[in-house]
Amino acid sequence: MRKGPLCLMLLTLSIMAPAHGEETTEGGSSTPLSLSAGSQITELQQRLKASEQQREELNKQLQNADNTRESAQLARLRQENQRLKLQLKEAQASPLPRLLTDQQQWFVTGAGVALLALLCGIFASGASRKRRQWLN
Repeated sequence: MRKGPLCLMLLTLSIMAPAHGEETTEGGSSTPLSLSAGSQITELQQRLKASEQQREELNKQLQNADNTRESAQLARLRQENQRLKLQLKEAQASPLPRLLTDQQQWFVTGAGVALLALLCGIFASGASRKRRQWLN
């Protein structure tokens, strides 16, 4: 028999021998598995209660923040509502209704300026000279 396979077999047997030995518990403690699991369960339950309390506190803080934001918005909306009511009363109190809106007034003003510019251009160039030029 060759030395290579014999050394390989001895090496694998030496590695596998401790694997078939007696199992030890993690950390070297001698407590049974059920006691450590029970302590982990109680620890997890305590952590759960603590996190539930934190969640409730955070929810309360969030609701308080929402309430303050909503109260600020509510105050702004009330002020705007009062301002609009005053504008409505002023509009109803004025005896003459407006004939044109602001946009229509700007349109009429622009049309007047364009018409004035057209008339100035006609008078400045002399209409009679243009007619002679077209006839030639």
